[in-house]
Amino acid sequence: MAAAESRHVLFLNWRDTRNPDGGGSEVFVERVAAELVTRGYRVTLFCAAYPGAPREQILTSGVRVLRRGGWRTVYLWALWAYLTGGLRPDLIVDVCNGVPFLSPLYASCPTVVVVHHVHREQWPVVLPGWRGRVGWWLESRVAPRVYRRCRYVTVSEATRSELVRLGVDPERITIVRNGVNPVHGEVVARTPYPSLVVLGRLVPHKRVEHALRALVALPDARLVVAGRGWWEPELRRLAAELGVADRTEFTGYVSEQCKHRLLAAAWVALVPSLKEGWGLTILEAGARGTPTIAFREAGGVRDAIVDGRTGLLADDPRDFVGLTRWLLTDDRTRRQLGAGARAYAQGFTWAESGRRFARVLDEVAARPRQRVP
Repeated sequence: MAAAESRHVLFLNWRDTRNPDGGGSEVFVERVAAELVTRGYRVTLFCAAYPGAPREQILTSGVRVLRRGGWRTVYLWALWAYLTGGLRPDLIVDVCNGVPFLSPLYASCPTVVVVHHVHREQWPVVLPGWRGRVGWWLESRVAPRVYRRCRYVTVSEATRSELVRLGVDPERITIVRNGVNPVHGEVVARTPYPSLVVLGRLVPHKRVEHALRALVALPDARLVVAGRGWWEPELRRLAAELGVADRTEFTGYVSEQCKHRLLAAAWVALVPSLKEGWGLTILEAGARGTPTIAFREAGGVRDAIVDGRTGLLADDPRDFVGLTRWLLTDDRTRRQLGAGARAYAQGFTWAESGRRFARVLDEVAARPRQRVP
């Protein structure tokens, strides 16, 4: 503990959880940062600003948040803050959400890189054309070279394998899985009708369209889409076009209490995303005894779901619809998977995530610093 108390850890992340576009990656960063504070570290999170947000804030966890620039310029602001003396940490945690901060190029302290997932499939969807190609070049060619002497942390075996394919030494990669909050609050009964829930940001690569199309084949079911994002008008348009608008509820942003009620009341949770580093909502649903269906090809969901025991993995859109119909009509299988999901989720805690992350930082801090030439 004494060594930790002397260390200032700086997290560089493009967003924080209060950002309207924040998601599971930001939850992981802030929960791990909070656990580090309990272990004696001094922690600062540097991230992008957004309308109405204070430039500086101390969270209840003790984490200090600095907000500068926007999602495009936060990387340059981090460089400026470091070079002008505003930030002088003992360790940097460089969170790479596709676009890297490249902190080893200018920082004199050690860097630990966090990669939730590799964005190869997402670049053409999020930034079509040349911009997506530049993004993939930065992530797949530039970042592995700049971080070649750094320790990596990721959240799943799937992402670890992808990083190895990009040339990262597997000996430098440590898996620190997500935790899940203990379930508190009222006991919530399942809905009396077949119900589905999708929880997450409403952006194209989350592919909520698959859930809407599944609803067409399930005339007795209803769907709740919980979350916010700039893609919501397109999803509402598609729901009307498919004739399922009257059975689809878009809730917008939901509080933790509302999220608890939605996940506990649903019969099945759907994660139709193109790619996930882990899929935190899968564990959150599992903690309420709600099984999840996701796509096998979506990376880290293969770690978050034990196929056939805690949920189901679909091979293609047709299979996704078929598995959803099966779980909504087979009460026995759905209850078995729900019980398995609850038991599985109980094995993941943020305290353990923080302990494993702190061990990586301690190992890195103990090593002599090697500059990137």
